[in-house]
Amino acid sequence: MSKLRDGNKSVILYGPRQVGKTTLSKSVIDRLGVKTLFINGDDKTYNEVFSSQDLMRINQLIDGYDLLFIDEAQRIENIGINMKLVIDSHPEMKILATGSSSFDLANKVSEPLTGRVWTYNLYPVCGEEILAEETKFEFFKNLEKYMLFGAYPEVFSYKTSVDKIAYLKQLTNSYLYKDILEYADIKHADKIDKLLRLIALQLGNEVSLSELADSLSISKETVGRYLDLLEKSFVIFTLRGFNRNLRKEVTKMNKIYFYDLGVRNSIIENFSPLNNRTDSGSLFENYLIVERMKHNQYHQNFVSSYFWRLSTGAEMDYVEMGEGKLKAFEFKLGKNRSKSKKSWLMAYPDASFDLVDRENYLEFITWSIK
Repeated sequence: MSKLRDGNKSVILYGPRQVGKTTLSKSVIDRLGVKTLFINGDDKTYNEVFSSQDLMRINQLIDGYDLLFIDEAQRIENIGINMKLVIDSHPEMKILATGSSSFDLANKVSEPLTGRVWTYNLYPVCGEEILAEETKFEFFKNLEKYMLFGAYPEVFSYKTSVDKIAYLKQLTNSYLYKDILEYADIKHADKIDKLLRLIALQLGNEVSLSELADSLSISKETVGRYLDLLEKSFVIFTLRGFNRNLRKEVTKMNKIYFYDLGVRNSIIENFSPLNNRTDSGSLFENYLIVERMKHNQYHQNFVSSYFWRLSTGAEMDYVEMGEGKLKAFEFKLGKNRSKSKKSWLMAYPDASFDLVDRENYLEFITWSIK
């Protein structure tokens, strides 16, 4: 909120659909208490004016307002150029815009608004937000629910598993690929579903683009493009392998995780309890990594994230580098001991290591384990 209240730059809020960007924005606007013009990118009347590059028409629309709020801004043609017109002609006016697909909105605003905007990402509900409503006891007790049904805000409004699953299936079928199919030139739309299913079934493992391409009967380049679109639309994200040119380090392939595990489980149509699954360890790994990512971004901890593996099989699930420190973490849903700690510390004696399990995972996702 301080960026809008005290700063002289506009603010753009990116994020997947249904995570509460509009709700959060309106809450911030209410607290600011300024006269605001609300524009929805789906409204053809506003869309026509704001895509016109006609400063006279735009001025007639915004005259008398202190703040301009543009929801679903990616739907307005030339939104970046038109926002620049407003900023240049009305430097006193504040602008807040939301976009559900970073790949499209970013392409439209990045060049015209270089140095003129703050950008933020909003994700499904993070652990710290849940802890504001639940006790630590409840949070630990509900871990399995978060790993099965994810953290989209609406999921928390449903009491039964049946209703949660129905919502997630609707979300996956109706919204997940909407921006990709609408704004990107997809020649094989059915391949997106199949690609995501393949990735979901390889959760926690390194992913070969060549194998995915062979399975889908499309080119490796097309697979790479689809993965890029899915990442930019907040469905998946990638971890690269960490290495400092040690000959035994393996870094040719990446790992792919999901921003929301409810979406992932909906894709493979598996909401079985953890004790009946073979992928419970991978779910725990994805959960911890995405929660850590949310925490770091929301608290502006500027770190780089990786995984690490040797050809001998020694592996660290998560490696974090920032502020001159190198940290490695191994995740264990059960009470197993680490098998790779020795290999890691031999390779990087100045680094740290922590084993993260059910007992201490809360520390990992809410602040830095020392």
